Amino acid sequence: MKFELTKELLEQIKHQIEMRNAKFIIDEIGSLHPADIADIVEHLDLNEAKYLFDNLEEEKAADTLVELDDDYKDKLLETLSAKEIAEHIDQLDTDDAADILGNLSEDEKDETIAQMQDKEHASEVIDLLKYDEDSAGGLMQTEFIKARESWTVKRCVIELRRQAEDVEKVYSIYVVDDEDVLLGILSLKRLLFARPDALIKDLYRSENIKYVKTYDSKDEVAEIMKKYDLVSIPVVDRQQKLVGRITIDDIVDVIQEEAEKDYQLASGITENVEATTSVLKNAKSRLPWILIGILGGILSSLILTNYEDQIAINPVLAFFIPLITATGGNVGVQSSAIVVQSLANHDFNPGGIFKRIFKEMLVGIIIGITCGALVFGYNYLLNDGDMLMGIIIGTAIFVVVIIAAIFGTLVPLLLDKIKIDPALATGPFVTTSNDILGLTIYFFIAYLMSA
Repeated sequence: MKFELTKELLEQIKHQIEMRNAKFIIDEIGSLHPADIADIVEHLDLNEAKYLFDNLEEEKAADTLVELDDDYKDKLLETLSAKEIAEHIDQLDTDDAADILGNLSEDEKDETIAQMQDKEHASEVIDLLKYDEDSAGGLMQTEFIKARESWTVKRCVIELRRQAEDVEKVYSIYVVDDEDVLLGILSLKRLLFARPDALIKDLYRSENIKYVKTYDSKDEVAEIMKKYDLVSIPVVDRQQKLVGRITIDDIVDVIQEEAEKDYQLASGITENVEATTSVLKNAKSRLPWILIGILGGILSSLILTNYEDQIAINPVLAFFIPLITATGGNVGVQSSAIVVQSLANHDFNPGGIFKRIFKEMLVGIIIGITCGALVFGYNYLLNDGDMLMGIIIGTAIFVVVIIAAIFGTLVPLLLDKIKIDPALATGPFVTTSNDILGLTIYFFIAYLMSA
C-alpha cells in the first residue's frame, strides 16, 4: 500500500518527537521504507530530524539519508559529527557512501574516513572519490558478483555465496580472467542448471556484452541502459579490468535529474532549484532570464515606438499585438521542444538538418494558413468587412508562424553545436526572440500594405 504523509500524521510524529517517545519512532517510523521516512524527515526541522535519526536502526538511518534531497541532506549532515556520519557510511554501498562524502569539506571528509570502522570499505569509497561525479566511475559501486572462467560450477557457487554477503542486489554474474579483465556475463539460471563439474568458461556469454568505461559520462550510461533495457551494467577501466557496476536505481536518478534540469532550463531557471532551496539561491537562479525578458520587452516597446504613427492612423493594429506575439511564441516553443526531445533521445540525424527545417516550414505553412484564415475571418466580421486589415493581420500571422517554426528549429541545433544545453531554447529565449521578430514582421507587413 502506498504511504501517504497526511497533516494529521505529521502533527502526531512531531508531537511524539517533542515528547521524546523513542519507542514510537522505532515501532511506527522504523518499519517504513527509507524513501517514506525521508519524506517525513524533509517536513521536520533539523532538531526534530536529528532526534528521529538518532533513534532509527543504523542501516535504516543510512538508507534514509541517501533518499533525502541534496539540500536537506547537506543541512542534516552539518548537525552530525564525523563519527555519526562514518557510522552511516559504513552501512551503505560504496557509491552512496562516496556521494555523501563528496558533499563534505576536505577536512570533514578526512575526519569521517578516519572514523570509519570498516577499513576495506573505506578504501573502496576513497577509490571512488577520484572519479568525476558525473562519470560512470562516479556512479558505480564496487559491490558486485564475479566469477573466474577457470572455476568449476561447484567452486563458483561457493565463491558466490561468500561474495553475496556484501551485495544487496544480485542482477548478473560477471566473468573475468585471472587479471580481472571482463570476459562476459553468466546467467543465474544457466549456473543453477549446470553440472557441478562444468567449467564457467563453457557457460558464460561473451558476445554483445554491454559495458561502460569509468570515464564515460552519466548521460552515455543512461542512454545505453535505457536502449538495451539493462538493470545493471559493468564498468571497466582503461585496461578493460572490471572495477564496478551501475544499477538501474542510480540511472533512474540520473534520468530524473536530467528531466528536472531540462524542465527548469525551459522555464528560465539556470540552476537546480528544489522545494528546500534558499530564497536567495532561488531568486538568483531565476533572475537572469527575467532580466533578458525585460530587455526583450524594452526592445519590443522600441519597435512599437517606431510604428506609433501607423497605430495612430489605424488603432486596430494595436488590438492584435498580443495575438501576434503569443502565436509566434507558442509555435517557436513547440518546434524547439520537438528538436530538443530528438537531441535528448539521440534520434536526430545530423545529416538531416535541412530536412528537419523543411519539415517544420511545411508544418508552419499549414498552421499559418489555418490561423491566418481564422484571424482574417474574425477581423472581417469584427470590423464590418474591412478586407485590408484582415489581409494584413492574416498575412502577418502566416509569416510569423513560419519564421517562428524555423527559428524554433534552428536555435536548439545551434546551441547543441556550441555545447550549450539546447533545453534553453524551449524557454524564455525563444519566446522573447519571437516577440521581437513577430512585432517587426507584423508592422513591416502593415507598413507595406498600407503604403
